[in-house]
Amino acid sequence: MDHYVYEGAALTVEDIIAMTGGKLGLSEKVWQRITDNRSALEDLLNRSAERYYGINTGFGSLYSVTVSPEGLQQLQTNLLRSHACGVGPAVPQAIVRLTLLMKIISLSQGQSGVRREVIQFLLDLYNHNIIPVVPMIGSLGASGDLAPLAHLCLPMIGEGEVVYKREQMPASRALMLAGIDTLHLEAKEGLALINGTQYSLAWLVYSINSAMRLAEVSDMCAAMSFDAFDAHPSPLDPGIHAIRKQAGQIQSAATLREWLAGSEILAVKKAHLQDPYSFRCAPQVHGASRDVIAYAKGIADNEINAVTDNPLVIGTDGDVRIVSGGNFHAQPLALASDFLSMAIAEYGSISERRGYLLLGGQRGLPPTLANNPGLESGMMICQYTAAAIVNRNKILTHPASTDSIVTSAGQEDHVSMAANAGMKLYEIVNNTWKLLAIEWMIAAQALEYRRPLKTSPLLEEKYIAYRLQVLPLSGDRSHSSDIDTTENFLRQISFSRS
Repeated sequence: MDHYVYEGAALTVEDIIAMTGGKLGLSEKVWQRITDNRSALEDLLNRSAERYYGINTGFGSLYSVTVSPEGLQQLQTNLLRSHACGVGPAVPQAIVRLTLLMKIISLSQGQSGVRREVIQFLLDLYNHNIIPVVPMIGSLGASGDLAPLAHLCLPMIGEGEVVYKREQMPASRALMLAGIDTLHLEAKEGLALINGTQYSLAWLVYSINSAMRLAEVSDMCAAMSFDAFDAHPSPLDPGIHAIRKQAGQIQSAATLREWLAGSEILAVKKAHLQDPYSFRCAPQVHGASRDVIAYAKGIADNEINAVTDNPLVIGTDGDVRIVSGGNFHAQPLALASDFLSMAIAEYGSISERRGYLLLGGQRGLPPTLANNPGLESGMMICQYTAAAIVNRNKILTHPASTDSIVTSAGQEDHVSMAANAGMKLYEIVNNTWKLLAIEWMIAAQALEYRRPLKTSPLLEEKYIAYRLQVLPLSGDRSHSSDIDTTENFLRQISFSRS
């Protein structure tokens, strides 16, 4: 297993995804700024009688209640317990591990005021692969992802459930087996743990990473369908895209040309002058979605390196101040997740249309691509399944971020719903992989009817590798396992085209 040392430099989505496969350590420079920040906070508390939100007061609408010095530890412990109020199925372990990693990175920025022991505990969970069980529903994406992050951090006080060595068990048992001690939380630490956007961000980061691969596969599938449908090459002319000046469109058109370079089918003079939009406008549609992926990635890259709890410890030496603000509000993530949901759903929508046309008995292809149409249904119902998935995606693209429900006696009167936006995005991305799998299956079968002509050398290489896993139709058969196998094939494929 790889070992990564976080030295404080800016991280990207790609960095975070790579780091989830290994263990994590912090550089001495990072540890020192954590220690200095905590010392500055303690010094300020010791010499000041002021009230600071969440440090020596209650939370949310209870902010006006002052807590005595003797109650500060209990205050932070109570916070974790009372906010662990999530419901629903357990969050996928990959998302929980991402959340844990990004919580460590955020607290390590040095403005959260927690002790090094707190971050070391989170590192121990991460490096022992002890995954807290986090119910999926409960975050409003403002005042932090309170409920999910409370469940994430309950093991710190020996409570909650975790998965350790593939077994779900009480956190206390896992900590004992791993040789990790629980902690008594000090001033501000419970609040710093549950305040923040890391849960909403984890859904977005995971989906962006998948979406970047999905964008490449979408172009590859469109290229295969292009030849399977005997589409006209003119929409790929680089001059068309250069004068539109849209970066994603230019990139998608170039990618399609690369996939189709040297195709015997494309070189044949076409009887038709134009194709339906799902072929003719593929670069424009795919390219627009690429641009949205790039936008969402920029938002996520910034948030990975951000400090999003509250209050924050700002300044150093004699100029330290505790500032209460609203960095926990996940509106940037909510909007990015909703926007990306629409962009990814469009990949699936146009993919289903290309598959539909390939099954329509046009341009020398048999209806439903059956060997004996009528006696056999061929791939007819694959398109039905695709239509059902597209409908599901349309439902899921309804924005979460346009809703806000008042909580905490009106103190938290506008919330982002970023976590709900992220969960919807996650499902849309996974649904769209299935839609591309169905298009690829259909296009590969249609290609059988173009023989002896071949598609491009690059696509022939992918086609041959695919046929080692999924055979052409020799008659009707169940397609469910074929769809699953095809999805796995596409998810794992290499995108090297040179």
